Amino acid sequence: MKLIKNILLPFVCATLIAPQVFAESKPLDKIEAVVNQEVILTSDIKRMQNEIKDRYKESGKSLPADDVLQKQILDKLIGDRLQLQIAERIGLRINDAQLNQTLQQIANEKGLTLSQLQDDLEKNGKSYAAFVDGIRNELTINEIRQVQIRRRINISDQEVEQMVKRINEQGQKTTQFQFAHILLKTNSDSPVKEQQAIEKQANELLAKIKQGEDISSLAVKYSQGPKSLEGGNWGWRTIDEIPTLFADLFDDLTTKKGDIIGPIRTDLGLHIIKILDKKGSESVMTVEVNARHILIKSNIILSDEKAEKLLKDYRQAILDGTETFADLANEHSQDPGSAVKGGKLGWADPNMYVPEFRDLALSLPMGEISAPFRTMHGWHLLQVMDKRESDTTEQATKQKAYGILFKQRFPAEVYAWMNEIRQEAYIKINNPNYIIEAQ
Repeated sequence: MKLIKNILLPFVCATLIAPQVFAESKPLDKIEAVVNQEVILTSDIKRMQNEIKDRYKESGKSLPADDVLQKQILDKLIGDRLQLQIAERIGLRINDAQLNQTLQQIANEKGLTLSQLQDDLEKNGKSYAAFVDGIRNELTINEIRQVQIRRRINISDQEVEQMVKRINEQGQKTTQFQFAHILLKTNSDSPVKEQQAIEKQANELLAKIKQGEDISSLAVKYSQGPKSLEGGNWGWRTIDEIPTLFADLFDDLTTKKGDIIGPIRTDLGLHIIKILDKKGSESVMTVEVNARHILIKSNIILSDEKAEKLLKDYRQAILDGTETFADLANEHSQDPGSAVKGGKLGWADPNMYVPEFRDLALSLPMGEISAPFRTMHGWHLLQVMDKRESDTTEQATKQKAYGILFKQRFPAEVYAWMNEIRQEAYIKINNPNYIIEAQ
């Protein structure tokens, strides 16, 4: 969602002579909320409301009343603005190369080219420029969350070792659950009457779900959880990837599709969960790659275009036989850990790499040198020297264990961080119907 930094001021007609002639009046774009130095307008809420309605029209699911939906949208817009402001403050920016990769991926998933995607959006009355801005903002928000939350989560070696032991005991088997979740927030300091009212609402929702009412529609209308606008759907997750708050409610063997769990009370409030689907346990075999790379980071002096051209020249020199991959990596790569080894990364599970690097490491034929490509770390040349299929190595298992622990704690830390930045910000909501309670 594009940041709004200028407010449309009403045009005031000065009276020059009588009789007065008035132009036809048009409704002004109202300021619904102020977030530090920025504003959220009625048009921002309406735009997102239309996008959500279009999305849900395709799915056939119902949405809450407009006033409830608008309150949820305003809540999200406030959170988004705060996160984008922090990103701007620390200089975090999604560059054009990252943005274009994402846009290309979206187009590919729809079976379209970028130009066809643009035509499709405009044919449906949507602005391609606004769509691109929205994607850039979403990427920025995901990135700033990763940066900020990573600083907050401390995982000890002992915790990693315990998780490694658990993984090994399970024999690398994994069961995945797809579930929908409703959260009704409550505070232990709230009056007893208020807590009883929330408990009553939770039990009423539970009864509706048991009677066959769609939990996704109920989540959109009533849930105050992080996935409310997605119908409370957390997607496919193993038990180890489910938030710690309610991971203990799931069991590999006994939890099955259709199960309804709750209401369960935690520090956040009352939770209701329905298991939408379940995938059976399978042994996991890991494809490992033995790769090397050259990393060049763009900066104020070295643009993305120049960094890409530099790596193209290196690649051509290697292909021509005038330079070796190892010598160029040793002399020019900005990955200090691998540069001294001629760019060698050693045997590794590709899942430990960022998505763009992982996908190319898995798909690139052995011995071939990739064209320059970009990740969040910079520009790379990649060569996969060998591949093998094997049980996950100890190093990869530790990486997996760390990732599981991080994923478990991430939602709670995001929730805490969002509360903190809200409390530190100046937020003024003008419409009393949209008042959002402190979280």
